[in-house]
Amino acid sequence: MISVNGHIFIDEREIEFDFIKASGPGGQNVNKVSSAVQLRFNVKESPNLPDEVRSRLMRQAGNKISREGVLIIEAARHRKQALNRKETIHRLVALIRQASHQPKKRIRTRPSKASKERRREAKRQRSRIKKMRRPVHSEEA
Repeated sequence: MISVNGHIFIDEREIEFDFIKASGPGGQNVNKVSSAVQLRFNVKESPNLPDEVRSRLMRQAGNKISREGVLIIEAARHRKQALNRKETIHRLVALIRQASHQPKKRIRTRPSKASKERRREAKRQRSRIKKMRRPVHSEEA
């Protein structure tokens, strides 16, 4: 079991790892060994995620999540497969932790009287500048 926080735990059997060849560090060995790791975690089907965390995670994951609800995280920074594997797990835990924090509700406020007046004054000033750019028409014609 992977502990995300005090009340969310992910079963390791829910995570699927694919090992692929990657560019990057490794020298000649990079062409022989599959050191890059691709983690797949089915967010839609996971019984360990609360519904509100699941929906937030699906929104926050963006292009890392497929249409089927599978979260895909790749790591190829390290030369060793084990380190890349750990990195993908850390990224998954970080994403779930981020989704588990409920955002604060925004309290709508109104602009103050002074800020409205500053806005109007800025508009008046801009208008004066644009008036000065206009061509001068003489009334002698």
